[in-house]
Amino acid sequence: MKTILVTGGGGFIGSNLVAALLDRGTHNIAVSDIFGTSEKWRNLSKHHVFEVVEPVHMFEWLEVNRQQIEMVYHLGAVSSTLEKDIDLILKNNFSLSLKVWRWCNARQVRLVYASSSATYGNGASGFEDSMELDYLHTLKPMSGYGWSKQLFDTHVAEALADGECVLPQWVGLKFFNNYGPNEYHKEDQRSVICKMAPQAIQGAAVRLFRSYNEKYAEGEQMRDMVYVRDSVNVMLWCLDNPKISGLFNVGTGKARSFNDMAHAMFAAIGREAKIMYTDMPEDLIPNYQYFTESNITKLRAAGYDKPFTSLEEGIKDFVQNYLQKSDPYL
Repeated sequence: MKTILVTGGGGFIGSNLVAALLDRGTHNIAVSDIFGTSEKWRNLSKHHVFEVVEPVHMFEWLEVNRQQIEMVYHLGAVSSTLEKDIDLILKNNFSLSLKVWRWCNARQVRLVYASSSATYGNGASGFEDSMELDYLHTLKPMSGYGWSKQLFDTHVAEALADGECVLPQWVGLKFFNNYGPNEYHKEDQRSVICKMAPQAIQGAAVRLFRSYNEKYAEGEQMRDMVYVRDSVNVMLWCLDNPKISGLFNVGTGKARSFNDMAHAMFAAIGREAKIMYTDMPEDLIPNYQYFTESNITKLRAAGYDKPFTSLEEGIKDFVQNYLQKSDPYL
């Protein structure tokens, strides 16, 4: 049986992917991640992974197992948009990604890697999943995290332009705002939906940030919210379609307001909506995104035809089948 390596496989999106791959039963699934003293290990506690590889030993492990590796899903990263240690971000998100790319390229191993909608910054240049260098150079990320992902996307585009990419398959996925089971360890970086759930379930008012942009009323800031199982479905589609390569947005294609999220949350628990608007931290105000919405035309044109879960259905499933259970893990 061939092996698939999932870097960041103990994290939010990674653990959901691992669960789906194991359900298929077609590959041995190995995970490379750092768990430390957090509760992140619970994301994998119900799933029998083939092997857990320390990131510091990952390339040694890859060499030993190179004949068995069919694909690498490279999802591991410092994912906090609030992380201030730029050297740490670059080491984990850019330099490590370059090593993974070069290893896969040299050994003809299929690669799917995680990019991010954070590369689009405030959206002034639109949300086009283009690999044209002229377009990529117009993007202005608003965080170190977004910049690191932008650097890697640009490196891939340059490798393609120079004819240096000989990978049998490469796919970059620009994930928009994911939510769903197994994001609990992310603490302040959890989705807004996950953060508001305990307040709503306990009968309190949901707290949302005030708007500091006259174009958006209170709570009408908008995000393209993606239920994590939809992102997993796209990644499985990549596995099933080895001839597909490219950079693709992964979102619903429809932005929804934070007020919409709150009302869907209260509807899922059967309570009347209660919303409070609170001041935004001052350091967040200048870098706050008021609108994100994926353009998934390219993904559809490549052949991905599954529907995306609506905000209401996704929140209902997340709340009733996970957050209101004694064991909320997938």
